[in-house]
Amino acid sequence: MNCTFFKFALSITFYFINFQLSTATGQNITGTFPSLSNQQINLAGFEGFNTYVIDSVRVNAKGNFSLSFGRNDYGMGYLVADDNKPFFVVLSGEDLEIKGEALSYTETVEVVKGQENKWFEQYAREHPRREQALSAWIYLERIYNSDSLFAIQKTPKQAIVLEKRRIRAEDSTFLARLPKISYVSWYLPVRKLVSSVSVVAQYRTEEISSAIAAFRNMDYTDPRLYKSGLLRDAIESHFWLLENSGRSLDQVFAEMKTSIDAMMDYLVKDEKILNEVTQHLFGLLERRSLFEASEYLALKVLNEVACTFNSDLARQLETYRAMKKGNIAPDFEFGSEARTPAYSPAQTPKKLSDLKSDYTVVVFGASWCPNCKEELNKIATNYKKWKSYSVEVVFVSLDETRQQHELFASSFPFINLCDYKKWESPIVKAYYVFATPTMYLLDKDRKILLRPNSVGQMDAWVDWFLAGKQ
Repeated sequence: MNCTFFKFALSITFYFINFQLSTATGQNITGTFPSLSNQQINLAGFEGFNTYVIDSVRVNAKGNFSLSFGRNDYGMGYLVADDNKPFFVVLSGEDLEIKGEALSYTETVEVVKGQENKWFEQYAREHPRREQALSAWIYLERIYNSDSLFAIQKTPKQAIVLEKRRIRAEDSTFLARLPKISYVSWYLPVRKLVSSVSVVAQYRTEEISSAIAAFRNMDYTDPRLYKSGLLRDAIESHFWLLENSGRSLDQVFAEMKTSIDAMMDYLVKDEKILNEVTQHLFGLLERRSLFEASEYLALKVLNEVACTFNSDLARQLETYRAMKKGNIAPDFEFGSEARTPAYSPAQTPKKLSDLKSDYTVVVFGASWCPNCKEELNKIATNYKKWKSYSVEVVFVSLDETRQQHELFASSFPFINLCDYKKWESPIVKAYYVFATPTMYLLDKDRKILLRPNSVGQMDAWVDWFLAGKQ
């Protein structure tokens, strides 16, 4: 029997024995790091998108410490000292003993006891080197296939193919030999998938389809994922890969809809995780201006998922059902205190439907909103140009006092109004506003054409759609 394989098999045997002995009680992490004497050491775990402190202790004068964790902490965790640089550990059914110079210098840390952590440390050390070598061979392969000076050389081309195959097989064999009961047997392939997306998108495009399929097969309600610290990375890497897969924008949105459907098949099993994942994904799509996908997500969970959502999330999702493109935006009165600086008294509009412009941008914001001052000043700068293309602006303030509103909005050259009711304003509720600033672009019939995520996007629309056609 191969010596390396014999050692691996023996370690698995001892792992099963220790696992059975230790799962009934809590486990300990002990360490010896003389350079950390008298420092505070925290052990933290992951809970979905959040972290929590499991245990905390002060290192003694000799650099020794001991921390405890329980069955509910099963998954990944990290140790952190005063320098706030984490050292990741596997929290499974085994005690862990480590020693070294400093947690922040992982190359100095030795896992003395804890088989899963030994496997984790070995793979963390070897896998990046295999990936680096594999990328180098792929680069050489392209040269030997595309450059006429090398293309005729069959022997090195065959050697490259064989070495690529060997590296991949070595990595796969390591993962396949891990006992299925171990946490690392699940964690390491998922970590490999998540960390590979940028390389796959740029250099190994033939792997894009299989990577996307792996993400779609991922159960987002799996407790192992929830406790892994990878939940955020898995979602964001999944949709980043879709966005950067070399497809047209229409194809990207079609693929995102398919991925959302696949995720929902799992998420409907757990209402709590459904709320958390939907809220994070919805925000992610909004930040990246992928509004067609965020609209699909919102309508999917509102129309097809029989679950209860927290009120903030429900309000965000309802925005897309009630205020989606093509719908007619509600009309509203400006009120007697509205400022209309661009209009003479005889022409002063009293409500939104009185406006004669071809387009109207309705903006919701407030003086207390961190981004509103910058965005509304940009609107003021662009207003003259927009007005020349028959684009009017109506600013609805969520300020609570007349003084706040006047200090903030008195210099704006466009229509602005405030009823001092903040989130309880009937206009705010009618437009399902849940954040500021929020903008809607309407046509002359108040049909919603666009929900700009920034003044820059709105200005680009004016330049392309209006100015570009003249």
